[in-house]
Amino acid sequence: MGKLEEDLIAKYDKPVPRYTSYPTVPDWQLEAFSKEEYLTKLSDSFVANNDEGLSLYIHLPYCESLCTYCGCNTHISVNHQVEYPYIKALLKEWKMYLKTFGQKPKLKEIHLGGGTPTFFAADNLKFLIEEIVASVELLPGYEFSFEGHPNNTTYEHLKVLKEVGFSRVSFGIQDFDHKVQQAINRIQPLDQVTEVTEWARSLGYESVNFDLIYGLPFQNEASIINTIQKVKMLNPDRIAFYSYAHVPWKRPGQRAYSEADLPSPSMKRKLNVLGQDLLRQSGYLPIGMDHFALPKDSLVKAFEEGRLHRNFMGYTTSNSELLIGLGVSSISDTGLGYAQNAKSVKGYLMHLDKGELPIVKGHIMTAEDRKIKRKLLAVACEQKITTKDALKLYLEQREQLEDLIADGLLEKTSEGFEVTSTGTQFLRNICALFDPNFGKQNGKKVFSQAI
Repeated sequence: MGKLEEDLIAKYDKPVPRYTSYPTVPDWQLEAFSKEEYLTKLSDSFVANNDEGLSLYIHLPYCESLCTYCGCNTHISVNHQVEYPYIKALLKEWKMYLKTFGQKPKLKEIHLGGGTPTFFAADNLKFLIEEIVASVELLPGYEFSFEGHPNNTTYEHLKVLKEVGFSRVSFGIQDFDHKVQQAINRIQPLDQVTEVTEWARSLGYESVNFDLIYGLPFQNEASIINTIQKVKMLNPDRIAFYSYAHVPWKRPGQRAYSEADLPSPSMKRKLNVLGQDLLRQSGYLPIGMDHFALPKDSLVKAFEEGRLHRNFMGYTTSNSELLIGLGVSSISDTGLGYAQNAKSVKGYLMHLDKGELPIVKGHIMTAEDRKIKRKLLAVACEQKITTKDALKLYLEQREQLEDLIADGLLEKTSEGFEVTSTGTQFLRNICALFDPNFGKQNGKKVFSQAI
C-alpha cells in the first residue's frame, strides 16, 4: 500500500453500512412488521435449516465502567447481584424459542457478546451454557466463542468456559498506548493481555482473536507501530482491525473527548494503510471487511473454500441461515426476516415478565430483499460479482461500476468480476452498488465512515 491507496481511501471514505444485514436496520420496514408473521417465518426457517444447525448469539450488556469509544449496547453497573436474574431471563427467552421450534434444535454455534461477558462470574456463565446445551443436539464441529475484557477475564473464566465447550476467545485490545487508553477509559497493560492470552493457550483454546481500532483519540503512527509490534509478539490467530466509528449523536460517551483529539482524516487514512501493511508483513491474510487471520486459521480455509458467511456476529465459518439472538438489543436473523429485542434491560425484562418474547421491531424480507442479500454476501464473503449481476449493474449503476473498475478495485474475469487485493479495502463501497436504499437517508447521520 502507499500513496495510491491513501488517495483511494480519501475518495471512497464516506458513510456506508457495514452490511451485517440486508436491508440494514435503518431501512427496515417497521410499519409492515408483524411479530406473528415473523414467528411463522421463524418456524419455516427452523424446519428448513435445522439439519445445518442454528447459531446462537447471547448479549450480556453489563460493564463496570464505560469505555468512551464504545458503540455497543451496554449497561453500566458495579452491582453483580444483577447477574443471576439476567441469566434466568435469558433462559426464559430461550425456552420460548424452544416452544416455537416444537422439537429439539441442532446447535452449531454460540457467541457471548456484550457489554462485557466476563462481568459475569464463571459459575453463572457455566450455568447458562449448561442449561442451553442440555436442550439441544450439538452438531459435530460446533464452535463456542466469547468476548473477554483482558482486565477481568480470570483463569477461572477461561477454564470453566473451556470445560463447557468454548474453543475461541476474543480480547478487546484497541491500542496499547497509555494516552490513548486514558482517553477511551480502558487501561489495560501489556502484562495483563499477555497473561490472559497465555492462559487461553495453556487451556487448549484453538483460537485467540484481538480487536484493534484505528482512528481513536491521540493515536498516531508511532502508537500503531508500537501496538502491532506488541500484538505480533503474542501472535493471535485472528485480528479484527476496525475503523473507529465516531457517532456521538448515537453514543454520548464519545463526547468525553473532542473531535480535535481525533486523528485528522488524512492521518486516519495513514494509520489504516500503515496498520494493514504491518499486519500483512507479520503474516496475516486479509479476510473480508476488517478481518485478518493466520494462514492456518479456519476463517482462511472457509474463505478459500467459498464457505465464509457474514451475519450480525461478523464473519463466521458456519453458513447456517438461522441466527437466534438472546438478550437486550439482540437481533435474530431467520433468512426470511429480522427481529430485534428491547434495547434497555428494563424493557427487556418487562416483556419477559408478561410472558412474551421481547421483540420490539423487525423486518419481514421480500423475495427481492433475499436476492439482494445473496449478492451482498457474494461480495462480502467471496469477493465476486457474477456476470448476470454485473450486466444488471451496467444497466442501473454503470457510472459507479466503471469508476470502481477504473480505480482498480474490480477486475474482469470469465465469470464476472473479482475484487482485487486493493479492492478488499473497499468491500462496503462495492456492496453498496447493490443496495437500492443507499444514499436515500436525506442527509441524516446514519452510518459510520467506510474507512
